[in-house]
Amino acid sequence: MRGALATARSVMTSFRTMGLRSLTVLLAPALVVVAACSSSTTASSSTPSNTDAGVDATVARDDVRFVALGDTGKGNAGQKAVAAAMATKCAASGCDFAVLLGDNIYESGISSPDDPEMQSKFEDIYAALDMDFQIVLGNHDYGGQGYGNEFDKAAHEVAYSAKSKKWKLPAPHYRFQKTHVDFFVLDTNLMMYGRDAAQKTDVTGWLAESNAPWKIALGHHPYKSNGPHGNAGTYDGLSDGSTFSGKGVQTFMDGIVCGKVDLYLSAHDHSLQWPTDTCKGTALAVSGAGASPTTLSPKNPTKFETTKLGFLYVTLTKASLTAEFIDETGASLHTEKLSK
Repeated sequence: MRGALATARSVMTSFRTMGLRSLTVLLAPALVVVAACSSSTTASSSTPSNTDAGVDATVARDDVRFVALGDTGKGNAGQKAVAAAMATKCAASGCDFAVLLGDNIYESGISSPDDPEMQSKFEDIYAALDMDFQIVLGNHDYGGQGYGNEFDKAAHEVAYSAKSKKWKLPAPHYRFQKTHVDFFVLDTNLMMYGRDAAQKTDVTGWLAESNAPWKIALGHHPYKSNGPHGNAGTYDGLSDGSTFSGKGVQTFMDGIVCGKVDLYLSAHDHSLQWPTDTCKGTALAVSGAGASPTTLSPKNPTKFETTKLGFLYVTLTKASLTAEFIDETGASLHTEKLSK
């Protein structure tokens, strides 16, 4: 014990002699090691790579926990109720981050990164949730009253990332990692319009190089849904291969994503659903009930569906994925499990 104390006094004396500058140099390698443990983000090929600041809180645990919901950005009573239920669940069970699955700001996105709607429809609503929000773009975020044809508008939501502590959107499509889970954020609106050449290249490459135990794709438009919009390729009853039929989404999913990830989370239809069918083995879920509900019809068999407002709470260990649907009152509605 005396030897250890003597050594400690010697080290402290040396630090005082060297001064703060030398101490910083000595500590720099340790800081590099800590930074290497943080979660990371890879933006699309047109945007520089980005690394999240700070140490990922999941490093010391064997699980990753997040909430996922879409079609949120209305600033209405429904969005506030769901946000309150999320805060309660995260306080009780823990959340590492949230995912917004598109249509983040109704009706036509934002006009600039300084648009006050970001405050009223995002920051104020989720003020009680002190965590990152990984953002997915939807058709309403691209303007045109939901037609999604004002293609420059997405850049405003990307730029807002520099103004917000929570909002994480480095590019319209990107990849981020949380310990043993790889997430692939898709821009399905550009798929609708056939403006997805760079995305095809990037996502194909990211999936090929990923060796994560779990892979999850995040997008706005669903592959299968019993909501009014329906299934990709026949959205809104259209089967002519036109832009709004979602043929572009179907083609992208079938050729690049399906069978390459464990789960595809989407929104667009304002309901909570877990379809029975998969996409070449990829499980599907719809979580678009973040602010207001729409109807359901029996187009596809489902393990669960409801028009109640709510969100999906997901927990992943290296061996299992648990997805729990929770409504705006905080009640647990249904749970699905996937295993490795």
